[in-house]
Amino acid sequence: MPPQINPADWQLRIHGMVDREMEISFAELVNRDLIERDITFTCVSNEIGGKLTGQARWLGVPLADLLREAGVRPGADQIFTTSADGWTCGTPTDAVMNTPNAMLAVGMNGEPLPVIHGFPVRMIVPGLYGYVSGTKWIVDMELTTFATGPKPYWVQRKWKTTAPIKTMARIDTPGALVDVPAGQPVAVAGMAWAQTRGIEKVEVRVNNGDWQQTELAAAANNQTWRQWWWKWVPAGTGIQSLAVRATDGTGAVQTDQRADPFPNGASGWHTVAVNVL
Repeated sequence: MPPQINPADWQLRIHGMVDREMEISFAELVNRDLIERDITFTCVSNEIGGKLTGQARWLGVPLADLLREAGVRPGADQIFTTSADGWTCGTPTDAVMNTPNAMLAVGMNGEPLPVIHGFPVRMIVPGLYGYVSGTKWIVDMELTTFATGPKPYWVQRKWKTTAPIKTMARIDTPGALVDVPAGQPVAVAGMAWAQTRGIEKVEVRVNNGDWQQTELAAAANNQTWRQWWWKWVPAGTGIQSLAVRATDGTGAVQTDQRADPFPNGASGWHTVAVNVL
C-alpha cells in the first residue's frame, strides 16, 4: 500500500554538502512560485515497444531554486533522496541544476498529486529514468557524492548509477499479427521519445525495405513524446514486418542494437508482424 501522508505533517529536509540546511513544510512549498509543464516520464523497466512510459502535466516548484538557496558545495555530484517508505534514489546534481523543469511536483493534470504517484510531493527530473530521478513521497534530500556517499536502492542491485533515457519509438497500431487488407490504406502510428533532446524524425520500413519518413504531431517541448503516423498501402499477401526508428533533436539515430532493460534501459528497433490478406 502506498504511504498515506497528511500534508500538514509532511516536511522535506535538505542537508549534507550544503551551506545552509533547510526544512520545508508543505504549506511553505506550495506558497513558492510554481511552474506547470508537460513532461514524459519513462520507467527503466520498459521493454522495446512497452507501455511503461506516459505523459502528464506536472505542477511543482523548480528544484534548482531550492538547491541554490541551500548552497550546493563544490564536489556534491549526487542528490541522495529518500521516500517516506524508505526507498532511496541517487540523482546527478548537474542534471537537476542544468535541466529546465526539474521540480518537486505537487500536482498532476490539473489535480493534486495522486497518492500512487507520490502525494503530497514527488521529484521529477526530465531526461532520466525514474529510478535515478523520480522519488515519490519524498522526505529527505542529502547532497553528497557518488564516490563516497550512500548507494541508492537500485544501484545496490547493480543497475547503473546514472541513466539518461534512450531514444525510443514504438508502433501502437496496427497490433501484432492483426489482419490488414492488401491494396488499401492502413494507418501505421505510434509514439517516440527522447526527453531533453526531443524527436526530430521518425521513420518506418516494411520488410527491410527503404525507410519512409512519417508525419509528426506537434510537441509542447523537447521533454515530451511525439505522436507519429504513416499511410501504408500493403502490397502482396502474407506475414509482413513493420519496423520503426527515431532520430532525436541532436541528429542521432536510434540504435538497432538490442539491449534488455537491465542495467540502464532497453534499446533496439520495435518491430511488428502483421498478416496482409
